[in-house]
Amino acid sequence: MAAASLPHPGALIIKNDNPLLYYHGRWDASPGTWWASSGFKLNVLNLKSLDLHLGQHTTSPNAAIGVSIDGSDWVTINATQGTNAIPVPSSAKEKLLHPSVVRINVEGWQNNRINLESVVLNSDAILLPYEPSKLAFQFIGDSLSAGQFLPEGVNQAWPFLVGEHFDAETRVNAQPGAALTDIPSYGNVHGVSYQFFRTEDTGFYYTTDHNFTTPWDFSREHPKNTHIVIHIGANDASQGVSNDEFVQVYSDFIAKLRSLNPTQPFFIFTPWGWPNADGSIGYYYDGQYQKIVDTRKALGDHNIFLVNTTGWVEWADVFPDNQHPNVDGHIKIANEFIAWLKRWGLSA
Repeated sequence: MAAASLPHPGALIIKNDNPLLYYHGRWDASPGTWWASSGFKLNVLNLKSLDLHLGQHTTSPNAAIGVSIDGSDWVTINATQGTNAIPVPSSAKEKLLHPSVVRINVEGWQNNRINLESVVLNSDAILLPYEPSKLAFQFIGDSLSAGQFLPEGVNQAWPFLVGEHFDAETRVNAQPGAALTDIPSYGNVHGVSYQFFRTEDTGFYYTTDHNFTTPWDFSREHPKNTHIVIHIGANDASQGVSNDEFVQVYSDFIAKLRSLNPTQPFFIFTPWGWPNADGSIGYYYDGQYQKIVDTRKALGDHNIFLVNTTGWVEWADVFPDNQHPNVDGHIKIANEFIAWLKRWGLSA
């Protein structure tokens, strides 16, 4: 649908079905977001004002969204149902004949649903096509990847920082508390091996207006994934999943992913473990990730790589009350993986 003027002067409305809106992440039919990091992008000429109109499926009382315009630092807006004014930096308003790229995503691992009805711009703005990056990272994990406990959620988490460094499109499907194995775990009724293939995150179970799952249509992802990164297993270990069970579940999960991503490189993280104040680190599934990768290679899959994260995270890098990486810890992990990828051969 083309942009149309509002009944009153001075504004231009972009309906949620406008083909020039670039959606990323997991959106349902309303359209509404699921999973941290889902959102959309706009390429706007002559941007001066920006409002979001959000519908009834938006998290109440609000959902934290991150906004970046023209590569500015991310700003958190607590978005609510109704009209939300988004600040436009003066540097964008002063640009003449140069478009501005607007990036918006949900930050939280829960309470992260925005139901987009329309985007309202100044009347003389022109919506242009957004050209996505040729790089597209898919990150899969749990709380250690979702940005749980971080002030700005997923926008401060290591997967998002890695994507930003390489100017890539970034998809993060990471659910705190969830095992890879499809078992109940810390309030999650399904594991990631099930939920990853659904539109909704595991919060669907507690949402009365949407307490069902919908198979995700991977053909909606543009561009297709170019690199797949997996860091998972902490909650399987906590739930007593044995080595053999974990290896089987992980191997089956990779096989299913490979059918969707036949040529893309897979990067399998070993655990960096749980650091303790005395300097010791608690590990889990020692040697099993190597076994998973070796088994795939024996089957002829030579585009799968083990990322040994031993030593990446120490006590100073985590919140002492929950042992999850703090802000500086996530930066450190991101820098370690960026260096690893550059040695592997990736450039922005």
